[in-house]
Amino acid sequence: MIGPDPTKLIDSFGLIGLGVIVFAESGLLVGFFLPGDSILFTAGLLAALHSQIFDYPIMVICGLCFVAAVLGDQVGYRFGTRLGPAVFARPKSLLFKPENATRAKTFFDRHGPKTILIARFVPIVRTFVPVVAGIGKMNYRVFSAYNLIGGLLWGAGVPVIGYSLGRRYPSLKDRLDVIAVAIVLVSLTPVAVEIIRHRRRTATGQSPEP
Repeated sequence: MIGPDPTKLIDSFGLIGLGVIVFAESGLLVGFFLPGDSILFTAGLLAALHSQIFDYPIMVICGLCFVAAVLGDQVGYRFGTRLGPAVFARPKSLLFKPENATRAKTFFDRHGPKTILIARFVPIVRTFVPVVAGIGKMNYRVFSAYNLIGGLLWGAGVPVIGYSLGRRYPSLKDRLDVIAVAIVLVSLTPVAVEIIRHRRRTATGQSPEP
């Protein structure tokens, strides 16, 4: 298992814990290590199977995760506007690595405002992007619009995918560990692609993009 086991987290902390995890991973700098994608998918899957450890209506799960995701980004944005460049000056610690903030800034510089939407599906980057948006004084209305859309597609969309697959393929309950690992690997694909592209440009003598 890569990172915390989403099934164990859901079993231990329940519905409220799910909301807290989504909130923390969406905008609190200490939440980058949490398994956002896999825990959302697992929550939807368990709901479809009427699991004893997590049996809630899918609409309740989606509503909670949507609100938690949006609020998390809002807090991250405010955090960035208040602390500004001090975020990048923070010393490296167990729960904070300056390179994660730098990676999010590079991602933001490349994709502009739509980064708020795209980053929802990129682990680690999604935690730091709203903070970077706040540091850069991104227009609040534009940020909020992309935040709402991203929160809906990610916070509600991923549980719905898990729910739909769970209803169609009940046997998936026996492969939750494998599914969680697969989700993490797939979600890390954009990061891997960017690293490969950067290395190829460097190897061919091309100037790397900012």
